[in-house]
Amino acid sequence: MNAPARLCFVLSAIMNVLAVGPVSGQEDNTFMPKGGKTLLLEIAGPPGAAELREIVQSRRTETEWHDFLAERHKTLSERAASELAAYLAVNVPLPEDTLAQAKSRGDVASGLPEDGRELAWTGCQFCHSLFSGYLMQQRDVQGWRSVFLSPFHRGIKMTAQERETFARYSAINMPMKAADVPAELRY
Repeated sequence: MNAPARLCFVLSAIMNVLAVGPVSGQEDNTFMPKGGKTLLLEIAGPPGAAELREIVQSRRTETEWHDFLAERHKTLSERAASELAAYLAVNVPLPEDTLAQAKSRGDVASGLPEDGRELAWTGCQFCHSLFSGYLMQQRDVQGWRSVFLSPFHRGIKMTAQERETFARYSAINMPMKAADVPAELRY
């Protein structure tokens, strides 16, 4: 990128951050569909629960996780089961060192990676409107993966695992209905 283009990009990013400043200070993202980590902690019990320890040490495909959840947690909605299965397929088993550290704290949940809702909330709105730039977008998983191919998204500090978690969450949960988004975020 040449110097004038780089300057334009930086100024644009600064203007976008200033434009969403009040939103970035807002901490309530509960209007968004729950992400996999949140769903996992709801179904698997407290941070030291046996089922949580079992799950974070298991490896299954997304389909196998979906079947596992359908068998053990029949009260999960189809959307929630799909979201949790996608999250688990990408993020578990936890790496041995992460799991050992979390167990030593007596809090297996502390080793869980961010889920799609957390990644979107902490990343997207710093550069563009969360509402029009993310919440109202409909794409399949590959479409969300492709978002990271654009020049201004390539530089985002996310691991491949985080990008995949974000892409799967977004494909399952977006677009949202405009009426479900708080009015102060609709711009």
